[in-house]
Amino acid sequence: MTAMIPYGRQNISEADIQSVVDVLRSDFLTQGPAVPAFEKSVAEYCGVEYAVAVNSATSALHIACLALGVGSGDSVWTSPITFVASANCALYCGAQIDFVDIDPRTYNLSVEKLAEKLAQAAKYGNLPKVVIPVHLCGQPCDMQGIHALGKRYGFKIIEDASHAIGGKYRGEPIGNCRYSDITIFSFHPVKIITTAEGGMALSKDAKLAKRMQLLRSHGITRDVNEMSHAPDGPWYYQQIDLGYNYRMTDLQAALGLSQMQRLDEFVARRHAIAQRYDLLLAGLPLIAPWQHADSYSGMHLYVIRLKLGEIVSSHRLVFEALRAAGIGVNLHYIPVHRQPYYEGLGFKAGYCPEGEKYYAEAISLPMYPGLTEEQQGRVVNALAEAIR
Repeated sequence: MTAMIPYGRQNISEADIQSVVDVLRSDFLTQGPAVPAFEKSVAEYCGVEYAVAVNSATSALHIACLALGVGSGDSVWTSPITFVASANCALYCGAQIDFVDIDPRTYNLSVEKLAEKLAQAAKYGNLPKVVIPVHLCGQPCDMQGIHALGKRYGFKIIEDASHAIGGKYRGEPIGNCRYSDITIFSFHPVKIITTAEGGMALSKDAKLAKRMQLLRSHGITRDVNEMSHAPDGPWYYQQIDLGYNYRMTDLQAALGLSQMQRLDEFVARRHAIAQRYDLLLAGLPLIAPWQHADSYSGMHLYVIRLKLGEIVSSHRLVFEALRAAGIGVNLHYIPVHRQPYYEGLGFKAGYCPEGEKYYAEAISLPMYPGLTEEQQGRVVNALAEAIR
């Protein structure tokens, strides 16, 4: 039987393996020199001052919200087309969540819809404290437009760039925080680089970075200047806030540091695969991904949308036929506001119509650096057959 082609897959080299083995043979498995070295590597690549490594992008989103003071009585807005963590992070802080519908071409949070929603919210005094734009598939949002609205209406910005390390916006690296307060990356195995599980929060603001460093490690400090009184001895530490165990290990960081050496290579390969998909899929009744001229996508995902009015089969039947043919397609994402938990908060069908239309048509095709031309041919042939 032919092996299943997954939608995403890590790319692990002998150098990556050796980097982890080196840590296993060292004195530090958890909190050692690899974590700050990995943080420095990512910060320098992105052109930003501070990077805080954590055990997942979800943890990074949580401490980013906390660092910006999100709490009870506050509101956070994000896109409905994202993984649930982009919304959950606000609820962890006791805040309310709301959703801004997507742009029909980029599938990112719509700046036009955001402007309309902000103008309405301003009338009733319920503006958001934080907006979390999500760089879906690796393509950056219109950050300049969102930043301008942030200045006008007074909200903070967390870029959920979980899909987007290695990408660029207006010629500059995603993660430089030019148009945001904090940027989040994910290093899950299907992402562009991996630490197995892991995430990172980047910022230009020293105070935000210091707060996130405190929150990722139980709220504990060994900095004498932050203590309520002089230390009892060289062993002394103080818990000065309610933090969490969100730390990244040296094992994870060593893998990430090694993977960073091939980041540009990975993203270039993803673009080559996407360009070949564009050619091979031309003429089929579907919409291929559209790339904004201002962006260079991290190209985490290659999402097609079926032109259901032009085919006999349904969205579900095409998806199931691809899976049956050994093509591990996926769907990114179910609109968050349609999840039962969020419907329990009052959200209903029709709240974000563009996001719901996207969900009814979207399929994520296999996209990862190790995808061969032969495998890509299998994907396209199976898709053409499924549509027919």
